[in-house]
Amino acid sequence: MQIGIFSNDNEIARVGAQRIVDVYRNKENFVLGLATGSSPLPLYAELIRRHKAGDISFAHAQSFNLDEYVGLPRDHVEGYANFIHRNLIDHTDMPEGAAHGPDGWADDLNAGAAAYDQAIRDAGGIDIQVLGIGSDGHIGFNEPGGSLVSRTHVGVLTEQTRRDNARFFNGDIDAVPTHCVTQGLGTIMESRAHVFIATGQGKAEAVAQMIEGGVSGRWPASILQMHPDVMVLLDEAAASQLALGDFYREVWDKEHA
Repeated sequence: MQIGIFSNDNEIARVGAQRIVDVYRNKENFVLGLATGSSPLPLYAELIRRHKAGDISFAHAQSFNLDEYVGLPRDHVEGYANFIHRNLIDHTDMPEGAAHGPDGWADDLNAGAAAYDQAIRDAGGIDIQVLGIGSDGHIGFNEPGGSLVSRTHVGVLTEQTRRDNARFFNGDIDAVPTHCVTQGLGTIMESRAHVFIATGQGKAEAVAQMIEGGVSGRWPASILQMHPDVMVLLDEAAASQLALGDFYREVWDKEHA
């Protein structure tokens, strides 16, 4: 892992966007994996700015979302397909139909999940995946206790995740869906590279377990220790429980001087 610790969201967004721009410059028809939630929003804003400045084009790109709720109307503002379009896709030159997401409305959700996994493979795999983390250590919607080699699947959301996400539903946990379709950890690990972003004190324990704990189903994000190309971008609060924080800062500074 490359671990960068920064003082503000703008620095995180700048570094993360540059990593994605570098992938684009090496492969114009790149495949981008996208996450939702609050953490990647500054990154998406920076990608939009760079697109408008001519630094990156999405004209030959495809995107695949990490997950989708089950049980929301298709046009619900908090649906993840709508979130990604609103916060990134609709502000770029990505062609219509090139932005993909799990089908949370399929008559057969399990068959739809398997088809989505195959669609990622058919696209040649994800070149770079944006990731965040839940306070319980989930990535995508892979909750604690699940398989470390899972494929795209239908999942049940923990009460903690639903409580955390209630802020997007006017604070009403009962409005947060109980089920989802999510890329599995095995699917995520097949991405060639990752940009992982975590901000805020509420993510500090999960971040510490991900980086410095053992690889365990209790902290699903810890599987990323087994991937060869993960750029971890943290603010000071999210990094506050890292025992080796000073060492990570030293390594980052020397490698990015």
